[in-house]
Amino acid sequence: MTRLSVNINKIATLRNSRGGNNPDLVQVAKDCERFGAQGITVHPRPDERHIRYQDVFDLKKIVTTEFNIEGNCQEQKFIDLVLANKPEQVTLVPDVLGQLTSNHGWDTIKNQGYLKEMIAIFKQAGIRVSIFVDPVTEMVEGAATTGTDRIELYTEAYGHHYHQNKEAAIAPYISAAKKAHECGLGINAGHDLDLHNLKYFAQNIPHLDEVSIGHALISDALYYGLENTIQLYLRQLVL
Repeated sequence: MTRLSVNINKIATLRNSRGGNNPDLVQVAKDCERFGAQGITVHPRPDERHIRYQDVFDLKKIVTTEFNIEGNCQEQKFIDLVLANKPEQVTLVPDVLGQLTSNHGWDTIKNQGYLKEMIAIFKQAGIRVSIFVDPVTEMVEGAATTGTDRIELYTEAYGHHYHQNKEAAIAPYISAAKKAHECGLGINAGHDLDLHNLKYFAQNIPHLDEVSIGHALISDALYYGLENTIQLYLRQLVL
């Protein structure tokens, strides 16, 4: 069964909008695990507009499932943060400063040397590495020679086109996943996956290890409650 990692960035956004500690990010992470989530994901950004660097230290103390830290390894502060906390997984994302949300994967050919260098740093610390890639077989092949353990397929295009033509929307992801498996890479996925499109994605993507879902899941929790929402998402992953 594909694992569900809950991205709790939006909980931090809500907390930060009023100051103080309501909602309590640490308690939400504990509750997500208690309700069945198999991982907790955070994506600290330099401006700390949602996840703060201190949050990562606080979460490291209490997360009992898989802790996944996403972020831009071009920031030395991010590298230091990951190495200080040694999560089970680090996901490297090619964000630029001030970017609203992640919107593209790595060019694993152009950035081959840089990625090899960065990935080696984290793997030497015993951290599993995943890198964000678009569903392009050439980018997957490039990823396979960087030393990464996994790729995370950037699924915004799938989510955007799913209701128009789901077969066409998923086709490049199937090809990319097959190539990743051939190359010995684990496969994660994330961005714009939700209760409408997740089951079809999980049913059709071979060897899918993990999905990371935040915005849609937290939004659904406003209506269905957090415990029920996590269960609803987990059911989409039962094939």
